[in-house]
Amino acid sequence: MSDTTTTTTPATSYEELNTLVNVVEAQKKKVITISLSDRRPVKINAAEWPILARVDAHDGKVVCQANTLWCITVRESPDGRRIVYGWCRRGNGGQPIGWRGAEGGFLIESKGKVADEDETVRAIRRVAGIIGDDGLGDECISSLPEEEI
Repeated sequence: MSDTTTTTTPATSYEELNTLVNVVEAQKKKVITISLSDRRPVKINAAEWPILARVDAHDGKVVCQANTLWCITVRESPDGRRIVYGWCRRGNGGQPIGWRGAEGGFLIESKGKVADEDETVRAIRRVAGIIGDDGLGDECISSLPEEEI
């Protein structure tokens, strides 16, 4: 007979922890593809390009009944570059045969490590025009970080 007690971690705890770690690591490495209007699509690591501003809209009483969804997003990299992109897609409510969505975006180069604010606003307006919702462009501009003057 032994006086020592042995405790073991249940396999499910280890598996759950391992799964959680894998999910966190996957989110850090999440690569997304963004369609641009004046060049081929780009792939970015979402964690390295955090969202600076994002607005979306739909035409239903609730999103799950919407026929159409719109979104404009602005992301910024640590080196000051920005990507402004957006889309118009069909919702769960359905669309008529032949309906086509729209998407587009623009990569904005930085001035040194400083984002070009004027080009960002112009890009938001252009994306809003591509997806057919100028009001959403206004909302996106107003959700950008404020500027001190």
